[in-house]
Amino acid sequence: MAAELREALERRLRDLGIATVIAEHPQVFTVEEMMSHVQQMEGGHSKNLFLKDKKKKGFWLVTVLHNRQVNLNELGKKLGVGSGNLRFADENAMLEKLKVGQGCATPLALFCDQGDVRLVLDAALLHGGHEKVYFHPMTNSATMGLSPDDFLKFVRSTGHDPIIIHFDEDIQ
Repeated sequence: MAAELREALERRLRDLGIATVIAEHPQVFTVEEMMSHVQQMEGGHSKNLFLKDKKKKGFWLVTVLHNRQVNLNELGKKLGVGSGNLRFADENAMLEKLKVGQGCATPLALFCDQGDVRLVLDAALLHGGHEKVYFHPMTNSATMGLSPDDFLKFVRSTGHDPIIIHFDEDIQ
């Protein structure tokens, strides 16, 4: 299924006129594991957290620079869901909403979402001067890079309007 979804993603990107670069690598489950395989690819590498709001039962995909620490309590306050209400969602929820499993959370999977997931983006990915930003293309055995403008074009084509946060200023 991952291969079919990756093909669907690549087809959608082509249809949008978005050029990408791809690095194949061994399967990885953490950002630390990934970085040794992609460190030669200059740009903004991402870390993705798939979260659930325990009160409203909503889902959040938080995409930040790979080396960011994310304080879930502070983020919850910033997003208006309250401190202590954001939790990591289970793999079944991620499979249902984004069609990807553990280690594969990616905003590129938003084309599979039916509008249930809200995207939170680190402003530094878009406005940090990166020529390319990098994400898993529906599988954690590859990394895909695209320009920040093309990434935003893709996200908006999925019907998602990202919440852009300056993590280095707003979330301490």
